[in-house]
Amino acid sequence: MAGNSQRRGAIRKAGTKKGAVVGSGGQRRRGLEGRGATPPAAQRTKHPAAKRAAKAARSAQGRHRKTDDTETVLGRNPVLECLRAGVPANALYVASGVDADDRVTESVAIAADKGIPILEVARVDLDRMSSNGLHQGLALQVPPYNYAHPADLLADARSDVQPPLLVALDNISDPRNLGAIVRSTAAFGGHGVLIPQRRSASVTAVAWRTSAGAAARLPVARATNLNRTLKEWADAGLQVVGLDADGDTTLDELEADGPIVVVVGSEGKGLSRLVRQNCDAIVSIPMAGPTESLNASVAAGVVLAEIARQRRG
Repeated sequence: MAGNSQRRGAIRKAGTKKGAVVGSGGQRRRGLEGRGATPPAAQRTKHPAAKRAAKAARSAQGRHRKTDDTETVLGRNPVLECLRAGVPANALYVASGVDADDRVTESVAIAADKGIPILEVARVDLDRMSSNGLHQGLALQVPPYNYAHPADLLADARSDVQPPLLVALDNISDPRNLGAIVRSTAAFGGHGVLIPQRRSASVTAVAWRTSAGAAARLPVARATNLNRTLKEWADAGLQVVGLDADGDTTLDELEADGPIVVVVGSEGKGLSRLVRQNCDAIVSIPMAGPTESLNASVAAGVVLAEIARQRRG
């Protein structure tokens, strides 16, 4: 056929009378070749097993980010309060062209005095650090808190001339309560605070700020199992005293001149059942007015003040 040799894919076969014809270009031969072994189900993106594996990986990554990654404090007032309270920081981010008021100027001055790196970044970079963009041109990067081991916490407390005075927290989920309790423990001669590893407030920038710098001086330990740690401390000779509004012993009847650990429950849930069973006594604070209960941090401060008074006497 005239002009057939100009068509795409046309080849001329020797010994034929037709002349140029259209061939497959080898595609049929390649289509018959094997593609190797079928990959596992978890590696096939459309397979349900692969989707489940990807979901589990994202969940594990989210849990790791919640507990171990650095924290970013956003906003002029929060950043300035953290710097004033001595919260450790890796870097201070300042947006380019930001309107520098007194808070920005003081934040930069404090960071410079403490040797904290000051980085000028574009505003869009700060927007990526915040979900709502309310950074006001200022951000502070806070490293993860270095928790102590419960055994080391007790050993350090025993090395003091005063009998060990420790505070354990149960069901405390507000970091502001944690920071206030750390501050009260340091003020009344306590040796450290113990928190559970899960379902508990951690030492975040908010807790640092509320503690007014006491978190830098007082060790905070994290227990994998709070009940087991309390049992170990009880076997080591510490009196385990739970603090609850429905306690069978009043604070006036408490004798706290020896080694003691005060277990503080939340205002709403109180002490959990297992923790309550591990306590040697459940202490309540006598109330003169109609108020049924106190905030957890306030109640802890009252008990610690009474313990400090007894030890001074």
